[in-house]
This record gives sequence, structure tokens and C-alpha cells, in this order.
Amino acid sequence: MSLSNATPPAEYAKVNWTGVAWITGGALALYLGFRALPTGTNLHHMDFQVQGANALEMCDPSRPQFIPVVAARSPVRLELRAASAVIPTAGQETRFTLTLTTAAGQPIGPVDLATVHTRKLHLLVIDPTLGDYQHLHPEPGAQPGEWTFTHTPRRAGAYRVFADFTPVATGRGLYAFADYTAREGKMPETSATTLTRLGEEAVVEEWRFRLATGDGKPVRAGEPAILTFSGRELAGGAVPLSLVMDAYAHLVAFDERRSGFAHLHPRGDAPGDYRVSIPDARAPRLTFDLMIPEPGHYVVWAQVNLQGGEHFLPFALEVGR
Repeated sequence: MSLSNATPPAEYAKVNWTGVAWITGGALALYLGFRALPTGTNLHHMDFQVQGANALEMCDPSRPQFIPVVAARSPVRLELRAASAVIPTAGQETRFTLTLTTAAGQPIGPVDLATVHTRKLHLLVIDPTLGDYQHLHPEPGAQPGEWTFTHTPRRAGAYRVFADFTPVATGRGLYAFADYTAREGKMPETSATTLTRLGEEAVVEEWRFRLATGDGKPVRAGEPAILTFSGRELAGGAVPLSLVMDAYAHLVAFDERRSGFAHLHPRGDAPGDYRVSIPDARAPRLTFDLMIPEPGHYVVWAQVNLQGGEHFLPFALEVGR
């Protein structure tokens, strides 16, 4: 085999380095081009970081667990105020203005939040007895960082408002909270709440819903658990579940101290996909993953959409050691 026409090693090196230079330059230009594309938000990942101990870390939605919102330091400040000259009263609708800012005081508006389960911002509002829970969705207000919503407390007492949202800059869920007090008023007829024990059935007109552990065993602190939510119609007919926030049911668990919550979505057909196939019309059954770190008494609220009407069903959950 003759080597008389072979390319000298020096020329090999020259050709290779030239190619590398072109590839590197092209990759750098592509990277800078993507960085220059508008995202809509002026906030960055570091705007949602809190240094030091006891900081609230951004949460992975694929690992559902109880979030200790009150005890942890959040990188987001939430302020809440009622409409001017209005005192929140049980049984009366009150309009609130909610302000979201970073720890540095930068306003957090719609362009700064990702749409998760069809909404930019979710509010989980709970009273001291855990007997009045409402899931609300604020609308953007007049000023940057302002959001407005209405709430009708069904009882008197100090209500806690948890905010659940995902910054565009991080792609991970974050949380904050604030309180307001409702004074005594004319209690609506719907103020009474029937708390259903785990494993028993809650009543919604002609339908029955049951929340139970997947294996029938008690839930223990620090151990992964599976909850199943199922429904039936008394005469054996259909259970007309419709999507609510892109899922056929949502579960939210609160502890007695309202130190935080667990917002659970049913297992999907694929990891991270909560919009599962349509459940069996006559015997719907959804599966939820849960991990509670501390023992105690919890209330799990199930939210379902039946024929266009949303219903909230509370279940008692005892978590053992």
C-alpha cells in the first residue's frame, strides 16, 4: 500500500482545528440567539433563591409531599388586603387584593408565572377548623404584582391563604401564605361540613365518593402512601366526572396547625401527565401518591366537577408514627 498521496499530519491538524472553530462559533451564536429571545419575564432563577437554614426550596411536582410553608422562609412575599373600608364577615363576599413580590421587592405578575393546571396562580383558603376550604384563582390587578379575587368565608375566624405558583424562571413550584380574620356574621346554610372518615363514603346528591388507602393499611409518617379516590351512583348509573384544572379530581391535605399543605394530582398515563384517560363512567377510580412527614390529624379535601358544578368533599386522615 502506497502512502505517497497521504495528507501530512500538519494539514490534518489545520483542517480539524478549523472545523472545531466553525462548530464552536455556530454553537455560541445559537446559544446567544436563544438567550436573546424574549421570555416575557424580567425575573431570573436567582430571584427565587433564599440563603440560609430553613429556606423553602422549589418543589418537584413528581414527588408529592406535605410542604411546610409556614415554618420555611419563602423567596416570595405575599401581602393581602381587603377592599377599602370593608371588614371581612362570615357569609358575605369580600374582594381582596393580593400582592406578590420577590424578597428584593420585584413585582411578580402574569408574565412571570407559568400556567399550571390551566391557571397562573392558585389560592388554597382554609379556616381554623379545616371545615371550610375553597380553591380560588385570582386575576391580575391594576398595578404590577397585584392580583384580585373574591372570597366568602363561611365561618368566623382567622383564615389562611396559601398561594401555589410556578415562576417561569425556575419551572418549579413555589409557595407563600398570608392570613386574614373574618368576623361573626349571618352564617349561610352551607356552613355546616360533614367530615367523612377515610374508607367511608361521602354523599353528593345521588353519587357516593370514597377515599381510602390503596392497600388498606394506615398511613404512617415518613412513609410513601397511595390513596385511591372512587365514585359510584346509587342506582348503578354513570358518575359524570368532568375535568377540573386538567384533572378528574384534586386532593389537598391540611394539618391541624395549618402549617402547610399537600396538593395532590392523580397519577397519569405517563410521568408528569395528570390528564389521565377518561375514568370508567360507572366506577371511576383515581390513584394519588402521598408522603406525610409528621404524625397527626389531617383533613384531605377532594375537589371534583360533576355536570359542570364543582364540589369539595372533606375526609379525615389519621397519620400514625
